[in-house]
Amino acid sequence: LGLSTVYGIVQQSGGHIRVESSPKAGATFRIFLPQVNPLLEEPVSADRTAKDEGNETVLLVEDEDAVRRLVRRVLEDAGYRVLEAQSPAQALHLCQRHPEPIDLMLTDVVMPFMSGRELASRTAALRPQMRVLYVSGYMEDVMAHHGVLEPEIAFLGKPFGPEELTRKVREVLDAPRPSSR
Repeated sequence: LGLSTVYGIVQQSGGHIRVESSPKAGATFRIFLPQVNPLLEEPVSADRTAKDEGNETVLLVEDEDAVRRLVRRVLEDAGYRVLEAQSPAQALHLCQRHPEPIDLMLTDVVMPFMSGRELASRTAALRPQMRVLYVSGYMEDVMAHHGVLEPEIAFLGKPFGPEELTRKVREVLDAPRPSSR
């Protein structure tokens, strides 16, 4: 699942991935991205505008390191403050200890020891105003089993690109407050 997300981001960035594999030696993945000139002003695409950007705090809960780093970078580039948790336990700790408001929890649905849905239920007592956006690359039947395919549940399927992610985050933050998670 992490590789499919990385692949989606690399493709949208105009890059490619080269895989080298040999028996009993493992696999090497090389990611190639186009070089950019940092002195040039970055053009804003027609799909991504200032309305997709924000300054809110997002708690990112993702057990796959590479995916978490990429999502964090996309969110920070869009102006969000990001708190990172690699496990539900770490996310609960951050919810208890972070002194300022957390506006959104962006969480994977399927994680070891606790699902994203269960995590959201537990954090609701600590942060009742925090919104939740679920992400996953699993098939629809698995998502239905975890209860995240209800119309009122904010969900984004993996793989997703940077613009799709920032657009969905903005949409969830701007939506009227739901009565339940």
